[in-house]
Amino acid sequence: MTDPQGSINCEAPEDLAKRLGLAFSDNLLLCRALTHRSYLNEHPEALEDNERLEFLGDAVLDFVVGRWLYNHFPEMNEGEMTRLRAALVKTEQLAEFAIQLDIGPAIRLGRGEGENGGRTRLPMLCAVFEALVGGLCLDAGIDAVEAFVEPLLDEAAEAILAENEDQDPKSQLQERAQSQGYEAPLYMTIEENGPDHEKTFTVEAIIGGNVYGRGSGRSKQVAAKAAAREALKKFHAK
Repeated sequence: MTDPQGSINCEAPEDLAKRLGLAFSDNLLLCRALTHRSYLNEHPEALEDNERLEFLGDAVLDFVVGRWLYNHFPEMNEGEMTRLRAALVKTEQLAEFAIQLDIGPAIRLGRGEGENGGRTRLPMLCAVFEALVGGLCLDAGIDAVEAFVEPLLDEAAEAILAENEDQDPKSQLQERAQSQGYEAPLYMTIEENGPDHEKTFTVEAIIGGNVYGRGSGRSKQVAAKAAAREALKKFHAK
C-alpha cells in the first residue's frame, strides 16, 4: 500500500491487525493507536492521535507484566519482580517488541517525521506499542492484551536475567568500585549530537580520575547506564 505521504510502503492498520492476530472490532480505535500527532497536521480528517492510548497502554502493561511475573516466578521477592518489570517495560525493550513484530511500517506519520526516520526511532516504536496495547485493552479487554503480550515476555525475561539487565548498572558499579576502595563513580556528559527532538548523548563513567566506561543513548540517563555497563566489564576483567 502506498503511504499517503508517498515516502514508504505503509501497511494498512487492518492488515497489521490480521498479521498479528489482533481481533480489533473498532477499526477507528486501531487507526488511532497507530497515529502520531504529526499525521494530524496533514490529515485533518484524523480526529485524534495516539497519546491518550499510549498513556493507558503504559498502565496496562505495568499490570499485565506484573501479574505475569507474579505467576511465572513464585520464588522472586518484591524487589526482584520490581526490577525485572522495569526492565521489561522500559523504552528500549518495548521498542524491541515493536521491531520484532514489524510495527514500524504501519505507523501513521506526517511526511517530515516519516522521511526523518520516525518509524525506526526507539521512543516512537515504544509509544506505538503502548498505544496498541491501550487500544486493544479498550476494544477486547485485558485477556486479549495478555494473549498478545505474554508470548513476547518469555524470551525477553530469560535474556534480561541471563545478562543481569534487571540490575541497575550504576548501582552495581558503585558497589563494585567502593568495595575496592574507590569513591562513587562520576558521570560526565562529553557530547551531545542531533536536533533537540532527537538528541544523542555520550557519557563517561569516571572512577578515581580515570575513564572506565563510555556510553551513548537518547537521554543522559540511558547513556550513563551504558557507560556503567562498560565500566563493569573492565572491573570484571581486573
